[in-house]
Amino acid sequence: MASNKVATQDFIPVEKIKEGIMILKNQSLRGVLIVSSLNFGLKSAEEQTAIIYQFQSFLNSLDFQVQILTSSRRINMTGYLDKLKKMEAEQKNELLKIQTTEYIKFIEEIIGGGSIMTKSFYVIVPYFPLTELTNFFPEDNAGKNKQQLTEDKFQAAKYQLYQRMEYIALGLRRCGLKSAPLNTAEIVELLWADYHPQEAEFGYYPELPPELTR
Repeated sequence: MASNKVATQDFIPVEKIKEGIMILKNQSLRGVLIVSSLNFGLKSAEEQTAIIYQFQSFLNSLDFQVQILTSSRRINMTGYLDKLKKMEAEQKNELLKIQTTEYIKFIEEIIGGGSIMTKSFYVIVPYFPLTELTNFFPEDNAGKNKQQLTEDKFQAAKYQLYQRMEYIALGLRRCGLKSAPLNTAEIVELLWADYHPQEAEFGYYPELPPELTR
């Protein structure tokens, strides 16, 4: 009797991650930029208007689609509080011990007021090599290997994708935002945390093989 078990990977459109690039099951590529935040509320009205105008101009300049992802995660402070309490118990300086105690109370009050959240911002950049690399590989016009992402095609597509990511990084920099591409290990951790939020809340991530940490 055939098994009806379905693996979690069956629901994830990513086939593999290679050289800091996600290769989807439809053979399209995705690069990921992590982007800094901007305290928009502290800017003057003139600065806010300039930032909005610059960001609008940046979006209008794009001739390809991008996805903007905001990731909100709850931070578990249990481990941090345990370390503080250990420091408090081992502290021999009475003044520093009092200060540590007050700081612990301060953190506990913050936690009591609600969950502590962290936000991260990403721009996901797509590239579709099997449809956009026709000029590089004219033999595909005959229908040969049309659905195969060969190593040559991957390297050519990787260059084109990086060009897009550099263009986006430049546009964001003009808006006062810094950005950096995620490497393979960072993309793996991002995807893993999205599917394992409770473990990520406690700061647990799976051990990655050496080839993914380079």
